[in-house]
Amino acid sequence: MSQPRNRWIVRIILALAVTAFVGVSVIPIISAINNPSSSNQNTASTSSSAPSSDQLSKLQDEVRGYELVLQREPENQTALNGLLQARLQLLSLKQGDIQGVIEPLEKLAKLNPEQTEYGVLLAQAKQQLGDQEGAAQAYRSILTTKPGDLKALQGMVALLLNEQRPEAAVDLLENTLSNAGQGNDVDTVAVQVLLGTVHASQKRYPQATSAYNQAIKKDPQDFRPVLAKAMLLREQGNEEEAQPLFDSASALAPAQYKDEINRAAAPPPAAPAELPETTSEESSE
Repeated sequence: MSQPRNRWIVRIILALAVTAFVGVSVIPIISAINNPSSSNQNTASTSSSAPSSDQLSKLQDEVRGYELVLQREPENQTALNGLLQARLQLLSLKQGDIQGVIEPLEKLAKLNPEQTEYGVLLAQAKQQLGDQEGAAQAYRSILTTKPGDLKALQGMVALLLNEQRPEAAVDLLENTLSNAGQGNDVDTVAVQVLLGTVHASQKRYPQATSAYNQAIKKDPQDFRPVLAKAMLLREQGNEEEAQPLFDSASALAPAQYKDEINRAAAPPPAAPAELPETTSEESSE
């Protein structure tokens, strides 16, 4: 295989399924912890790798201020959002702990059930804390009312795969597809791509190909299943058939995705040729 399985899962699920998501209004928990340099918060550090004392002091003052407001008004959403953002920024600076974002996220998710980003972030936070069941419950809470929510589906699928439960992930996605059109708003192409990815992660290449082909048939102008199929062919060592699909995916994709697709399309480096072994007679000459 040209890529490790984990990289394959991350690359397809996050790079493909996420392209269909609407923007998340608050910074993801995992990004705040693992990628502090990518934080787009107003108080993020600029050139210094270590946060300044003034920066930390300002964030800590913000946290205390929001906490005082919430003591008087526990459901003040401006204060809840402010507290969440400040604590996330502290996390991005390696200060504080994940537990601190759980309470504001739980309240925001409860107060805004239609804004599923809060529930997804809550699930991410609980997963980071090792609370797998709590994360699953957060995703299920979203999917109960919005079965086609892609952010929750993607998160739940990733959680199930991490738990080595691919059959449960397949059942979830197949049920979602079966119920599509029954009053549920479902991006069937994205769900088919996720289904194909689960099969591919288990080396079920015929099933993965079938899922991608169904998605391509559903919408020939959607680049996501075309790119997924190209990567699947490459995974199987079929570079000759993969390259035209990479080209097609790049042509179909919106401009903001073309560079990433072109990087993915670059042929993998060839393995260095092995030098022929020399005999003792040859080496002595």
